[in-house]
Amino acid sequence: MVEVSASILNVPQGDESKIFLALEKGKANYFHIDVMDGKFVKKDTYNQMLEYASYIKRISNLPLDIHFMVENVKKAIDDFGVFEPKMMTFHIEACETYSEAMDYIEQIKGYNSKVGIAVKPDTEVAETYPVLPYAHMVLVMTVEPGKGGQTFLRDMVDKVRQAHVYIEHNDLEVDIEVDGGINLNTAKPVKREGANILVAGTSILKAVDYGEIIKELKKTKG
Repeated sequence: MVEVSASILNVPQGDESKIFLALEKGKANYFHIDVMDGKFVKKDTYNQMLEYASYIKRISNLPLDIHFMVENVKKAIDDFGVFEPKMMTFHIEACETYSEAMDYIEQIKGYNSKVGIAVKPDTEVAETYPVLPYAHMVLVMTVEPGKGGQTFLRDMVDKVRQAHVYIEHNDLEVDIEVDGGINLNTAKPVKREGANILVAGTSILKAVDYGEIIKELKKTKG
């Protein structure tokens, strides 16, 4: 059974409280917080996600799974680390050197958070391999980062397989999360290739019963 990280990127304003509590009741494993700065990607959700993260910590015990799509990773870690997230993930593309990536990893661990390393669709997953032994999760983007509701890029299934093979071959305890266009159909191939955390937003929010689709995503077989 996989875990489900519920993306709140497209939660309608005014419905936040109702939806956040419904996602928790529906047994999502995490709230997925998409932090964008308007530079690394075009959309800017930074302040909105600070508000959401703060609000969620007040009303829910569900862990935060924070995905940084930002240029200034150091500042973002400090800004969101105060919310005691379960996971903080930064993009390997935001790092110019191996040393810079390792600095972010140590900074995240300083907040007692797990570390995730993300890759865009046009980046080889092998770019994460030098730092993956020091992380807890690799996030394979199955859409271009920056907005919700996009169509799943099926070419990314092979990237999930590559990551799984590397993790198994090197005996690493590293999860594989996939993010982008995940629904009951697209969950099957990524699960088959080794993904064990699914980020889903639109497919859950459009469902009549959050709990039912979350349950189905968790038990989706390849």
